[in-house]
Amino acid sequence: MTMWHDPRWIFRLFGMAAGMIFATSCSQVGNTLLYGSEAAAAKDQIMLVRKDPPSFGFQRLATQSSVYPDIQFFVAKHGLPNFLAETGNRDRKYFILYYLKEREAFACRTRAENRDAVEFAGPYPITDREFRMLDDFRRDPSHKPTKL
Repeated sequence: MTMWHDPRWIFRLFGMAAGMIFATSCSQVGNTLLYGSEAAAAKDQIMLVRKDPPSFGFQRLATQSSVYPDIQFFVAKHGLPNFLAETGNRDRKYFILYYLKEREAFACRTRAENRDAVEFAGPYPITDREFRMLDDFRRDPSHKPTKL
C-alpha cells in the first residue's frame, strides 16, 4: 500500500501543517524580492488567500494554478480557499487548501511520475482550534495568531 492510499499519511500532513502554523505563525509576506524568491517565501507557510486586495497567498495560488492546471480546475469547481499551505521536498510539492465556511480542508500533492499532475484527498475536517486561529487571522491579518 502506498502512502497516498494509506489514510494515516493525511494526519501526518495535517500535523505538519499545524506545526507550521504554530512554529511560524501566519503572517503577511512583504516584498519577496527583497528576501528571496516567491517560492522560498511560500515554503512551509500557511498563507491567507484574499482576492481584493490580492494577498501573497492569492498570488501564490495563481502561480501554482498556472503550473498545475489540476489546481486551477479544483479551485474553479470548489471556489477560492481561505488559506493555502505549501511545503515540499525535492520530489514532490504538497498543498493544503482550507475552506473555513465549510470547516474543511483538502490535501494535494504532485505526482512523482507526472510532475504536472496533482492528486487530491479530502475533504478533511478542520479542528475547532485551527478554525478559530485561521478565522481570527482572516478577519485581522495585522494581528498575528497566538500559539496554543
